[in-house]
Amino acid sequence: QVQLVESGGGLVQAGGSLRLSCAASGNAFSFNRMGWYRQAPGKQRESVASVSYDGNTNYADSVKGRFIISRDNAKNTVYLQMNSLKPEDTALYYCKVIAASTTTGRQYQYWGQGTQVTVSS
Repeated sequence: QVQLVESGGGLVQAGGSLRLSCAASGNAFSFNRMGWYRQAPGKQRESVASVSYDGNTNYADSVKGRFIISRDNAKNTVYLQMNSLKPEDTALYYCKVIAASTTTGRQYQYWGQGTQVTVSS
């Protein structure tokens, strides 16, 4: 079983910065793509950014140039550095991990519990 522990959300003024972290753990699993999604009230969950094991990244157009995703493979942790935050970035942010069983090779996806990011104007 895989567990994800998120941290780093909070309240910040527009133009400020926050850093989210998501630590994955689980015996007999390797962690492939790791990423962040967000869901604002009344809206669908959307992808924010993701990073592969070897560091290839993808970003939503709305956060390009402002957010940076990175990962520490030794710690099985993914980070999201959020800069120049805007009120429209306000949402519940979820970590998502694609984990592969090292015994069967089968892949599974896991979600964190979510961490709230609120940007005031």
